[in-house]
Amino acid sequence: MSITDEKNNRKVTVALISGGTSGEREISLRGGDKVALELDGAKYHIVRYDPATDLAKLAAESGSIDAALLILHGINGEDGTIQGFLDLLGIPYQCTGVLGSAIAMNKLISKLFYEQAGISVPAYIGIRNIADADAEKCIKYLGLPLVVKPASGGSSIGMTIVRNRDAFSRAIETAFSHDDTVIVEQYLSGTEITGGVLGNTDIEALPIVEIIPASGYDFFDYTAKYTPGETLEICPARISDSLTENARTLALESHKALFCSGCSRTDMIIQGDRIYVLETNTIPGMTANSLLPLAAGKAGMTYSQLLDRLVQLALEKSKKMITRT
Repeated sequence: MSITDEKNNRKVTVALISGGTSGEREISLRGGDKVALELDGAKYHIVRYDPATDLAKLAAESGSIDAALLILHGINGEDGTIQGFLDLLGIPYQCTGVLGSAIAMNKLISKLFYEQAGISVPAYIGIRNIADADAEKCIKYLGLPLVVKPASGGSSIGMTIVRNRDAFSRAIETAFSHDDTVIVEQYLSGTEITGGVLGNTDIEALPIVEIIPASGYDFFDYTAKYTPGETLEICPARISDSLTENARTLALESHKALFCSGCSRTDMIIQGDRIYVLETNTIPGMTANSLLPLAAGKAGMTYSQLLDRLVQLALEKSKKMITRT
């Protein structure tokens, strides 16, 4: 099926799924509102669903849905849960499937896959039990400052930069309040960048975005991410041609290493002439000030055209589902 079904002369029915129950619900809803505004009404019949309340309705109406756009973040949104539900219903979607979503959602497991693919990551220690959080061991191995964050989740929720020994315990408690596994990671100071990727079988890297949080922010946290004007986002990034090419390659390699499809956005940091991968987002944000639309714009796509591309990526998966059956 193409974006407009010429044979039946009908619009493509798109399930726009946003909201959910995670700590990133508000951002998901904001992204869903922006997508609903920009989807071309001449091409699509749009039906909105919120997983917090509408799963039964989605299942009941699944037979009339051609494709889904998942604009979800956090637990039960990016972790493969809703992806598996849609697979059971036979609804194709624009983003990574169950396996890649589950891997990418857990930053500790992601690091293992990155390392297996030869991708550089900051040094780290994984902690599964708060009683095993040994400040002296972590500081000796990683130095100060260091980063403490939940293994799962997004938008930097629960993340702390620890600059002295006394702050370690509080940071650990904060991270464990969001997840049952925590990562203590080497802090790297450098240029923050992110690289988007689009495609299923044939994937392409979008222009690299440079991220500069406003003064007063220790890092690119939730407020810096989602408050307009609090972060300077420059695309293309002001880095050398060789670093740009390396960053685009790493975005593609990270996408493949975590079994991603459809779209992704990989966050990285440049220190000297070396790039370290931090994490990969399998459902990049789609608010008015999100980074994937910014990069797509620099590649020549309007926001509406980017949505066309995402719907088409979902429909490509639909053809594969039909072939398998």
